[in-house]
Amino acid sequence: MHTTTLRFLAEPTDVNFGGKVHGGMVMKWIDQAGYTCAANWSGHYCVTVYVGGIRFFQPIRIGHIVEAQARLIHTGRTSMHIAVDISAQDPRTNERLKTTHCIIVFVAMDEAGIPVPVKEWTPATDEERALQQYAIRLMDLRKDIDEAMKPFM
Repeated sequence: MHTTTLRFLAEPTDVNFGGKVHGGMVMKWIDQAGYTCAANWSGHYCVTVYVGGIRFFQPIRIGHIVEAQARLIHTGRTSMHIAVDISAQDPRTNERLKTTHCIIVFVAMDEAGIPVPVKEWTPATDEERALQQYAIRLMDLRKDIDEAMKPFM
């Protein structure tokens, strides 16, 4: 399966000093949903190797139903690019807002911690083909960023 959806309530322990769910908690949910999707696809333990383009659109309020939807959008030899979208729904009004988006890359690992090949994912719809092209464009941008950062590493 190339999609995963996790749902839960935003709890008071998730709050920041401003009274909304803090970004670190949202990033944890992104990682959990992405990991679940990657491990499901590969059948292996997976490690996060990149999180990029994270964009917070709207705050999440305590008591809202949070949905973390992860979907595979590109595979490399051992890597999987996962798009994760977070939305929040007020259970009293059913208003639902997209709150966060990012791309996260995982690598499948064997028991010894060595990267292992993953099966290739082939997009089946126009939307999936567009998402795969999005992942490829982001890979090219990451290469440029990596090059620019070399003097500081």
